[in-house]
Amino acid sequence: MNERHSPLSGLSRRDFLDISGRFGLTSTLLAASGLGVGLTASSLARAADGEQQRRYQTEPKFQLRFGASGFNERNLDIQKSGQLFFARDLEERTNGAIRVEFMGSNEVCNQLDCVSKTQQGIVDIFSASTQNSAGGAPYLNVLDFAYMFPTVASMFHFFYDPRSEALLREPLRQRHQLQFLFTHCDLRGLMMGLKWEDKPLITSLEELQGTKNRVTGTQLGRIAMEQLGLNPVPVAWEETLDGLRQGLLDGAETWMSAVAYAGMAPVVSQAVDLRFFAGTEHTAMSLPKFDSLGSELQDQVMESAYAAQIFTQGMNEAGRYQIVGATEHPDTNTVFAQNNVRVAPLSDEVRSQAEQLCAPEFNPEPWEQWRERLNAWAGDVDIYQEIHTIAREIPRDIAAVNVAPKRWWRS
Repeated sequence: MNERHSPLSGLSRRDFLDISGRFGLTSTLLAASGLGVGLTASSLARAADGEQQRRYQTEPKFQLRFGASGFNERNLDIQKSGQLFFARDLEERTNGAIRVEFMGSNEVCNQLDCVSKTQQGIVDIFSASTQNSAGGAPYLNVLDFAYMFPTVASMFHFFYDPRSEALLREPLRQRHQLQFLFTHCDLRGLMMGLKWEDKPLITSLEELQGTKNRVTGTQLGRIAMEQLGLNPVPVAWEETLDGLRQGLLDGAETWMSAVAYAGMAPVVSQAVDLRFFAGTEHTAMSLPKFDSLGSELQDQVMESAYAAQIFTQGMNEAGRYQIVGATEHPDTNTVFAQNNVRVAPLSDEVRSQAEQLCAPEFNPEPWEQWRERLNAWAGDVDIYQEIHTIAREIPRDIAAVNVAPKRWWRS
């Protein structure tokens, strides 16, 4: 993975481990996230010392364990999905009444099991994609109907909307004991491995049909891929990079900033901008733990979640282009440019063709069983139609950063 954009890229692993051993991982990561690119071991140590002193000025009423799957010091500044921002904001907002201990690098949980570790009380807060978390919390599949969200802006519009309480968050509380806090928003495409390195840039759906592609934990994403002829294969993450490198897999479904964030860029040759269902790296909390905080601290958690949602809305959109290079002509200093990842933009006509083939609006039969199940869990509403309608309330050409934030938990 290209590391030029990490604040820690000029720092050795030994230096980082030494500093985090002295001042704690959470304080060191918070310090690094606030210093920016080009820090040194001495400046990080000073900042980590300051963070540790700030965080330990008072004895907390609650110490919350935050499991953040693949997040580590090397991808700290690539995908702006708000975890460290939330942790710092919550500690400061509560004047130390809540202290957050951050556990990344798959130390305590990974993309597939962070949700179950939270439900079991092993961690209190977790961050992972809703798609990978859907195995442990099947209601999260509700976000994954094909082409339900036409744009990233439409996703932010939904998550800010108070109606998302009844359509998404309340069923998650009732069925899975999870308090959904905030999320990054992106749309998934196909990230093609090295066997496509010397092939022309993909421009049609026909070129993709019949290929073999890794799928995440989402059941609905698998339906979409089957309808498009993309042969979804559930492959363990640790085997995915080798599969893309050796040509055993043609591609993998994910979003472009995840390619950079997860160290996939060296084995991805083409990023196909299919935008066929949601990519949402969310942060959620154990509902019993949330309930135990009391109303005043619960309000502070929600305010920090709101601030983190706004942070993610703006920062991740900028990072996609300025850090990742998720565009047809990326800047030379971006991860995509430096790893020769070509973006296949696709035309609106090709995406419309894909939508006609797989979206429930046009091809309802494959979705019926899951749609009925999710409708029942949501309280006998047509959940797909409700979210589909909300997602189309804003113009298709509005920029994601121009979606107006709202406190969704207040009517």
